[in-house]
Amino acid sequence: MKTLEIVPLTRVEGDGGITVTLDGNKVESVTLDIHEGPRLIEQLVRGMKPDDDLNVVPRICAICTLSHKYAAIRGLEKALGIVPPEKAQLMRDLMMLGENVESNSLHTYLLALPDFLGYPSAIAMLGDYGDDVKRALKLKKFGNYVMEVTSGRIVHGENPGLGGFGRYPSRQRLNELSTRATELVPDAVRAVELFSSFDYPKYPEVETTFMSVNAPDGKFGLAGDSILVSKGEEVDAEDYRRLTSERVVPHSFAKRATYDGKTYTVGANARLINMGDRLDGQAADLFKDNYSDRWLKNPLLNNLAQAIEMVWALEHIPEATEMIAALDDPARAEATRKSGSGTGAVEAPRGILYHHYEIKDGLIEVADIITPTAQNLDDIEMHMRTCGERMLADGKSDAELLPALEMIARAYDPCISCATHLVRLKRI
Repeated sequence: MKTLEIVPLTRVEGDGGITVTLDGNKVESVTLDIHEGPRLIEQLVRGMKPDDDLNVVPRICAICTLSHKYAAIRGLEKALGIVPPEKAQLMRDLMMLGENVESNSLHTYLLALPDFLGYPSAIAMLGDYGDDVKRALKLKKFGNYVMEVTSGRIVHGENPGLGGFGRYPSRQRLNELSTRATELVPDAVRAVELFSSFDYPKYPEVETTFMSVNAPDGKFGLAGDSILVSKGEEVDAEDYRRLTSERVVPHSFAKRATYDGKTYTVGANARLINMGDRLDGQAADLFKDNYSDRWLKNPLLNNLAQAIEMVWALEHIPEATEMIAALDDPARAEATRKSGSGTGAVEAPRGILYHHYEIKDGLIEVADIITPTAQNLDDIEMHMRTCGERMLADGKSDAELLPALEMIARAYDPCISCATHLVRLKRI
């Protein structure tokens, strides 16, 4: 038996690892192992008031903090019969645009790009690609600022709530966001130029299914009440359990999800595959120039999809700020009932995030949260196994195989949570 280790698996969020077991040149198994223990958030919020839940669930992730906040708000508002005012909805759209820029800039430029350019880290790129590292930091800082303006602070802001917001930003701050977003569009376009210039290996290519929310009014967006499946189906978000079919596996603390017994993908590539024809502006042109059938097979193209989506988000921030500034500040909408159930579905940067709640007499009785990474894990393993089998059949060495598998895992931008563990190859 031969064991190779790469410690740690860098540039992903959380404590996980990849284990590949080989018998000669035959791949016995490929597993993405999640080592972090369960955090029991769904049990923790039982018995809480809905407003208290909104203080807890964003702590699941400091990167996708507003996605968790928004998904919970949507699910709880459905359960309580709350209809938010127009300005509150526009503010929610704006905060999600900011989070999208913050997260996509971090992943494309600083976590994924070193793989394609042959560097171990973004820091190592400074000598040759210093301007691109600076672009990443500018974009991420701006995304964080949008989150601060809309939610009250960069991480775990408390301004968004049921029925509206505690405070709305001034016209001056909104104008500042609009101007800065327009100035940063070329920096996002640069990411598209980089990721469209690479020669993507074909080893991991195999067709899969893609899911995303169906944004309302035929537009591209980050929230919706139904789910689009790339094979032509549209499913009400309330039927999310049929779409995800969660289960546990022995090698991971994270649950897994399948659709009709098969793996599927969520994320930026799924959003563009299902709704790319709804893009407008420069983002639409970039999508048309770069889209091909390989998007349906190659997970590495998720990096390019994130870059194009970042352009779209920056282009739409000025429109959102203008619409918000044109409306008077409304009072928060109130609940019309104390019992009910509802599911909130939003597009976190990494894909569909579900928050389902059942409320009885004003208290949470059931909470169910399904994250994008939990939905992607089976597909990650499938693509890694396909890549491993083909590379070994092509005579590639272990030293060539392991970095290729790391690239696949990183392409999904998995959000495990804090630190990482290892990649291990076993030969028997």
